[in-house]
Amino acid sequence: MKGVEIGSAVVMYGLPRVNIVNGARIIIGNNVALCSTSDGNPLGVNHRVILSAIRSDSEIIIGSDTGISGTTIAAAKSVKIGSNCLIGANVTITDYDFHSVKPEGRRYNTNTEDIGCSSVVIEDNVWLGMNVIVLKGVRIGQNSIIAAGSIVTKSIPSNCIAGGNPAKILKEVSNKE
Repeated sequence: MKGVEIGSAVVMYGLPRVNIVNGARIIIGNNVALCSTSDGNPLGVNHRVILSAIRSDSEIIIGSDTGISGTTIAAAKSVKIGSNCLIGANVTITDYDFHSVKPEGRRYNTNTEDIGCSSVVIEDNVWLGMNVIVLKGVRIGQNSIIAAGSIVTKSIPSNCIAGGNPAKILKEVSNKE
């Protein structure tokens, strides 16, 4: 598929759904697992992996040795996921609001100036629990863990466990646990 680069030894349990416009790019690193069926995840998945690069200059980059289960990633600008990440079942990651905050004509307004958009970065060795939502403008620092069901609206530093709605830091990650 034009604009999609897939590294070596990528494993797909079922086929992901890929939506990409001309000029956008999706890069999947080496040894990535994309679980679109329950075969690769004992918790099950609500839907297959969905990767949507929706503007001509948008990008989705997934680092090597990352596992993704039934996740939706939508990028109007940029969503970057580091290496060695665990993306739990049914996670949603987006850098885009999809609709204008302006009430008049909201349903039909496609003016990119009216719709919020800001890149998302998930650094190396991050674990997102099942059903996590990561919204625009968020950076999650390396080694951090986001608890299941959390909604991440603001950046989380490295080496933290965060959770809740909105997600907030609960404690630091320790090698002793």
